[in-house]
Amino acid sequence: MDLKQIAKDTTKTLISYMTYQALRIVIAQLDETEPKRAYWLRQFSYRVSIQDGEAFLQALFLEEQRLAFRLLTVREHIAGEIADYLPEMLRTGIQQANLQQRTQQLERMTQIDAAAVSPHPETDAGEITSQSEVVDPDVVSTHPETETGSESDGA
Repeated sequence: MDLKQIAKDTTKTLISYMTYQALRIVIAQLDETEPKRAYWLRQFSYRVSIQDGEAFLQALFLEEQRLAFRLLTVREHIAGEIADYLPEMLRTGIQQANLQQRTQQLERMTQIDAAAVSPHPETDAGEITSQSEVVDPDVVSTHPETETGSESDGA
């Protein structure tokens, strides 16, 4: 397990997510102040995937430098605002999610075990008792003297 690589990949994902959030904020701001630019930026985001935030920004710089700089500023502001409490929220969130998953799985396992142990609803206690008295012919050992004795009784 390469923790350093996991941290790098996680950071890249977070940066792309911050870029996405910055895009949403800028579009909302532009909707109020410059609706035509908001429309243009929205259309641009439909054409160019925001999945990779850095590639999105590079493409935006080629077409509308001012908006690209605005997105950089907004995502940096978002990162600065959440950076202090994000690590603790991440730890707590994962612990709570894990606890919930474990609890649900334990409940499922308990329900399955209880269903396997309980008798079938179509049988009642009387049938179970009588079934326990039935002798399985494959389990009963045959003794030659018993077979001979039963044959002689029948003759």
